[in-house]
Amino acid sequence: MPIAILVLVEVLIVIALSRLIGLGFRWIKQPQVIGEIVAGIMLGPSLFGLVAPDLAAAVFPAEAVPFLNVLSEIGLIFFMFLIGLELNPKYLKNNLDTAILTSHVSILVPFSLGSFLALLLYPIISNNSVSFTAFALFLGAAMSITAFPVLARIITEHNLQNTKLGTLALTCAAVDDVTAWCLLAVAIAVTRTNSMVGALPTIFEAVIYITFMVTVVRWFLQRLSKHYNRTGRLTQLVLAGIYMGVVASALITEWIGIHLIFGAFLLGAVMPKNAGLTRELAEKTEDFVLIFLLPVFFAYSGLRTEIGLLNSPELWLLCGAVLGVAIIGKYVGTYVAARVCGINNREASALGWMMNTRGLTELIVLNIGLSLGVISPILFTMLVIMALVTTFMTSPLLEWTYPKRLIRLDISEFSSDDSELEPSANTGNSEETDKKLLPTYRILVPVANPSTQKGLLQLAVALAQSAGRGGSDLQSAAVHPLSLIELSEDYAFESTPAEADRIIQERHLKLGELIESLQPPEARQLVHPIVRVTKDVARETAQIAEIDRADLILVGWHRPTFSSNRLGGRVGQILSTAKVDVAIFVDRGRERLNNLLVPYAANIHDDLGLELALRLLVNSEQRRLTVLRVGDDGESENELSYEFRRVIEQLPLEVQSRIETPIVEAAEPIQAVIAASARADLTIAGTSREWGIERQTLGQYTDELAVQCHSSLLIARCYVKVRSHLASVLPQR
Repeated sequence: MPIAILVLVEVLIVIALSRLIGLGFRWIKQPQVIGEIVAGIMLGPSLFGLVAPDLAAAVFPAEAVPFLNVLSEIGLIFFMFLIGLELNPKYLKNNLDTAILTSHVSILVPFSLGSFLALLLYPIISNNSVSFTAFALFLGAAMSITAFPVLARIITEHNLQNTKLGTLALTCAAVDDVTAWCLLAVAIAVTRTNSMVGALPTIFEAVIYITFMVTVVRWFLQRLSKHYNRTGRLTQLVLAGIYMGVVASALITEWIGIHLIFGAFLLGAVMPKNAGLTRELAEKTEDFVLIFLLPVFFAYSGLRTEIGLLNSPELWLLCGAVLGVAIIGKYVGTYVAARVCGINNREASALGWMMNTRGLTELIVLNIGLSLGVISPILFTMLVIMALVTTFMTSPLLEWTYPKRLIRLDISEFSSDDSELEPSANTGNSEETDKKLLPTYRILVPVANPSTQKGLLQLAVALAQSAGRGGSDLQSAAVHPLSLIELSEDYAFESTPAEADRIIQERHLKLGELIESLQPPEARQLVHPIVRVTKDVARETAQIAEIDRADLILVGWHRPTFSSNRLGGRVGQILSTAKVDVAIFVDRGRERLNNLLVPYAANIHDDLGLELALRLLVNSEQRRLTVLRVGDDGESENELSYEFRRVIEQLPLEVQSRIETPIVEAAEPIQAVIAASARADLTIAGTSREWGIERQTLGQYTDELAVQCHSSLLIARCYVKVRSHLASVLPQR
């Protein structure tokens, strides 16, 4: 097979497997990049070469590997440019003194421990062709790395970017990034000249070039930024010039004697952080780099990673020592420095776990060391395992150390529009405090598209108003439109904290427009939006509902892309996982909700539907309610419960007079409800067998009524019967 065709086949396999494994890792709440690195390792001698050595040799022959190396080097150059592009100077404006101390201690401790570990490792897994100084410098630098890109995305996905902890972590990581790259540059210079003294000319030339970049080149790029502001677009000619600059800068740093990646990173770092220019440049660059070139780098790294080299208990013990030194050095160094700076115990611990993230940045360092021959294939494999483990452990340990309820208390720059309810951790657990500070009835409304879900929010407001106790009491209820932004790719530019903030602000504006369209105008004061970034919409919705102690999740119906079940997809996930009552609204475009229909079959889901209907009835004098019971021969076994008869007796006579409870004779209850729905504005049905909305195997629901109902439909699913939805609207006696 011609070598060009073979390389294309290899790239096809690499991209497909990296996407598949990456998505799998996202599903288990891990950074996608970890899955892509694992996919690369799977294609190498650690798995593919072990299981099918002949096939692996045919698919990835030795003569094709240099071509993969060329593609991976190009990918690294432009990826490092993207990292530099993301390194916003604003990260260095917050808590800089604390960040500098914490960051440098978090580098010094693992670097020192790594250097001591080199005394043990050097005689065992190195040789005389590598100087001990270069070996110790590289091992120390590898232990000191914090992966700024991965950490920035973890911070964004945990909604920490506007918290004291998140801003401190970003500042520490930015300082750490700059310092670590400088250490690595020194290590490369020492390795290439084989002595510290011989490296001094290289270091001097690097300092001159950096000075040139941050003065002359930055001045020129600022002129380019002004040109972009005038034209409002990034032309192909300008983009070509920037790409030429990336390659030229990379070549200069290689010629100086450090490495290609430093020049690319430096150009990205000195680019003016013009929001529009940076965003458009990143969008035009990242897709091809992240989807096509970077997986090739992972595959190239995987071909050089052979876990089978660790073929003795002694080598696995050394691997454990490498992992232990990396974790202890980074965590303890960060934790102690943070505590010295006055940061409390829990925040210092969370900061330590975040700074322990290594990810792809570590893999870049390791490949440089292996290419220069300063680290052996055995040590390379140990350090790859260390990079994977330390990145994998960050998210779960962060959630364990710093749970969501504490993140909500740490908001340092939240908008007055984002009036989220504070959980009990802030106000104490006493019922007295809760009654004073929390609305008595709370509805959470997931809003996927603010421009199309006015009816959903209008229904939530209609349910929330408490006319029974005086609708003017704004503390009596709250409606929280919940807009969750799911970031699609692990390394997408939109995942950076600054860009995520911009997207959140845009979503706030759209929600504000939606709220302003609600009627009556005074009801808008009940509505307080929540906008968050998330990795899992259904899971986050359930967690927020539980933390905020919502009484009801009101979610809009949507048609799943890959299912015929109308209650599938995210709606089905919310139905299955939320530990509060849930109602799904199928909007038929009825502006008025005056005629309410509740088919009643005496189960907890129908009881919830009847409670919601009574809330709507009490809150408007224009509404009428029909509680429809279907029986045989004019008799029904679906009698109203004793509790509901007592509730109805408590209602004012004016409200009772607007309730009808007919019994309809029909062999098919669903068809009777469908026929009655033609005379209703809103039908409210429980998720029960009688109405064709029954939960089946694998979490699926049948949805016959959802398809055939003539009126708008509200499907009610009761989680557990612990409290009444009518408490805040019933008259006090």
